[in-house]
Amino acid sequence: MTSHNTSPRGPLARRRPALGLPLIAVIGLALLAAPRVVLHDLDIIHEGTFVNALFVFVPPIVWIAVVLWKRVPNPFLTLLVVGLFYGVFLAVGHQVLWEAAFGDNPPVLGGNLGDVDPAVQSLILRLFAAVSSVFTGVIVGAITGLAAWGLGKVVPSGAREA
Repeated sequence: MTSHNTSPRGPLARRRPALGLPLIAVIGLALLAAPRVVLHDLDIIHEGTFVNALFVFVPPIVWIAVVLWKRVPNPFLTLLVVGLFYGVFLAVGHQVLWEAAFGDNPPVLGGNLGDVDPAVQSLILRLFAAVSSVFTGVIVGAITGLAAWGLGKVVPSGAREA
């Protein structure tokens, strides 16, 4: 059987990755948002400040700019995956910096769960914090993906190439 493809790497060699970006680029974009986790948990930057706002909004704006510039086939999916990785980095960062963030005053459960063993409380709270972090990352990815998708429909492709 003779192949009609003359490429030595086969027909997949000419295809773009499913996300429109290499996986390392997707991870790199997610990592752009990771410094805020560290700076916030170490109490170096604070909510409501201009510097914090830069760390909150610049990475997602860069995500949108990159997917528009690279004209990825599905910006929503691409940024959803970027957000998923960001959420994982957020969860890991919060877990690693848990002691630094809370010191001698860690969060505790209240109400009927206040009598639960402190080690179990810590495990429950950390688990919920990790799930919340991943969910937050996915939501940020979905919002930025939706924005990129909408902008991609409005901005002519010639303007994006400039």
